[in-house]
Amino acid sequence: MTRFIATSLFICGNISFGLTSLASLYHRRESALSAGSTVDFCKYEGLGNDFILIDDRDKDSPSLTPEQSSKLCNRNFGVGGDGVIFALKPPSEEFDFSMRIYNSDGSEPEMCGNGIRCFAQFLKDLGAEAERYRVDTLAGTIVPVMNADGTITVDMGNPELNGPKVPTNLEPNFENNSVVEQTLECNGKQWKVSAVSMGNPHAIIFVDDLENDIDFDSDGPALESCVEAFPARTNVEFVQVLSDSHLKMKVWERGAGPTLACGTGTCALVVAAIRAGKIPAGNKVRVTLPGGDLFIEWNDATDNKVFMTGPATFSFSGAAALK
Repeated sequence: MTRFIATSLFICGNISFGLTSLASLYHRRESALSAGSTVDFCKYEGLGNDFILIDDRDKDSPSLTPEQSSKLCNRNFGVGGDGVIFALKPPSEEFDFSMRIYNSDGSEPEMCGNGIRCFAQFLKDLGAEAERYRVDTLAGTIVPVMNADGTITVDMGNPELNGPKVPTNLEPNFENNSVVEQTLECNGKQWKVSAVSMGNPHAIIFVDDLENDIDFDSDGPALESCVEAFPARTNVEFVQVLSDSHLKMKVWERGAGPTLACGTGTCALVVAAIRAGKIPAGNKVRVTLPGGDLFIEWNDATDNKVFMTGPATFSFSGAAALK
């Protein structure tokens, strides 16, 4: 794993940053961050879904505002990223840490599957030595486990299938008041939509051909912002079934747009595929995303929990001046 040492400070529009070593990065802490302040960060990615990680373990709330985080995520005038993740004090002894996220547009999601893996690797690189962590998120308790092969398995908890709790306004049409391949008209087209929440809402749509059956750049944002069906907006996953244990997907993320991977979306689409009869239950399912593969397990006949396994990789570290 490469570590970078700062040799200069780069001025990029509203934000300037220099690369530093991870070992020395967090000796500087400020009680408040405003224009002219400097924030230390580390950059991580999970299958190309990239995040700026900030060590706020001495704080109860993020040291950056949503607006500052959005500027930091700008790929031309900032560090660049799909979101900013903050490692915070735990709210009680029940937890090891707390995690908050701001998307690149400044909105705050409840959870992020690739983000929680990056969060766990960040903690390990900062010196936390536990095999697993109990992390408080806006979606509830999430438990990442550090595997010997370098991957991270995350207990993502139980999927929420009750339509109004996803939340969706689509008419429930399946057991337990859930929505499975319900008809939705959006962007001049008719879709069959399944609704699942993994702490954040997902609209899953199965297609025969990911390359030819959708207009991704038009259909994605239209479905994300279809508040008549999804009042809190939604993440959108387009899914092609390749075999009983292999799915392929493209994702349009709520608040971030097209990304190379989405962990919660990958979990949601496996649940949706099983419930819609697209694949059998009981398999470890390989999901191929634009950034690589994640592996998902869900068995509603046992503990009903979803487990996600995949990588999280350090990219670089630095210090950004907020202008």
